[in-house]
Parts: sequence; C-alpha cells; structure tokens
Amino acid sequence: MNRIKESIEQSIEIKSKILSDEKLIQSIEDAVNLIVESLRNGGKIHFCGNGGSAADAQHLAAELSGRFYLDRDPLNAEALHCNSSYMTAVSNDYGYDMVYSRIMRASAKKGDVLVGISTSGNSRNIIEAYKTCKELGVNIISLTGATGGMMKDFGGILLNVPSTDTPRIQESHIMIGHIICELVERRTLNFSTDVSMM
Repeated sequence: MNRIKESIEQSIEIKSKILSDEKLIQSIEDAVNLIVESLRNGGKIHFCGNGGSAADAQHLAAELSGRFYLDRDPLNAEALHCNSSYMTAVSNDYGYDMVYSRIMRASAKKGDVLVGISTSGNSRNIIEAYKTCKELGVNIISLTGATGGMMKDFGGILLNVPSTDTPRIQESHIMIGHIICELVERRTLNFSTDVSMM
C-alpha cells in the first residue's frame, strides 16, 4: 500500500513541477498555436514514438482525428507506426532507424507538424525523421524527459518533462497531450477563432 501511495505522490510531484514552470507552460501554449496554424493551412499532424510512446502517439492522433470533448469535424492527424507491413518491410530493408523518416518523406509537406515522443529524447528513428523534417520544412514538437536528449538539438518546440523516471515522464506526456488536444479542438471548432486566445 505504501508503494502505491509513493507512486501517486511521485506523479503529483512531477505534475506540480510542470505547473510551476512558466517556460514549459508557455511552450505547451506554443505547441497548441503551431498545431492550430498548421491545420488552418491544410496541414497534417504526424505523431511518432516507440513502445509506450508509440501507444501515446496513436492515442493522441486518435483524439484529434476522432474527437476529444466536442462533436466536430475530424482533424488531420495520424500516428506513423500503425501499418505493420510498412514497419516490418522498412525495418527489414533499411533498418528500424529509417521507419519514420521514409514515411515522412512520402506523406509530409511543408507546414505540417511532427510530434516526436521519447522519454530519453534519443530515439534514433525519431532523430532521422527530424532530419527529414528539416529538409521538407515540417515543424517539430518534442515530448521528452528532463534533458531533451538529442531531439532538443533539432529546434522546434521542446516539451521536456522535469523527470528521468520513464513511467512518470509518460504519465506527464499523456497529460500534456490531452491538454493540447483539448485546446486544439476548441480552437479549430470554429476556424475564425483567434489562435492567440485561450
């Protein structure tokens, strides 16, 4: 029972740190604005991750392409790993590091957004995808742990949860992702809404 309470307390502690971090709160706001701007201009929001972060990528893409709170038109969002034939073929032929960069080259265009999710910030296949983003003019949002890892070196918007504990980081990633989805949904329900308004 003590361990249960400790885990809950640890999760609350990390989220309290996020709440008091004005720079990180502003970065979340910036991420919402970037996604809304892309969607307004006919862009697509791509999500990618590995393991639990792949599950988060699929979850958040579904919140936008399906619905969150509101009944509205679907938003153009997709997780990159959902075609298992593609993933296994490219992994076999080119290596797992290339699975996200190749699909981004095939399906992304200038003004789109790639949301990369990695607790370490060092996922090689996301880094390769970021290189492709730089070539194509695709915007980057990174959900990482405290240091940001190598993903922070590619610019864009860094949402680095102040923790090095993988489960606690993932819990905060889904909280941040849900906040982003809620605000994006509200602002895209009526595209005449001022993107700068909460």
